Amino acid sequence: MGRRRFLALVSGGLVVAPVAAHAQQPALPVIGFLGTSTAAAWAGYVAGFRQGLSEAGYVDGRNITVEFRWAEGRSDRLSALAADLVGRRVTVVITSTGVHGRMR
Repeated sequence: MGRRRFLALVSGGLVVAPVAAHAQQPALPVIGFLGTSTAAAWAGYVAGFRQGLSEAGYVDGRNITVEFRWAEGRSDRLSALAADLVGRRVTVVITSTGVHGRMR
């Protein structure tokens, strides 16, 4: 093997190795939040939720991901929204309470 070919292979490996290592990092844990109302109605609670996470050392986009789904007062949408979160393989699902959140 010629010297140039050897150097080209080694150099290529040095470029590919960090990219491959970065690609192998585990995905962030995902918190799924299923709300019966609207994002606007829950804005204050969501802000408090994010603040509590931050105080515990969790920051959305840095070491966790939070995904919100809102039924907008339509209980017929809850099953599909929950299935969407399950399909995303979320780590945990948090639900809001209220008339729409009760077991029937």
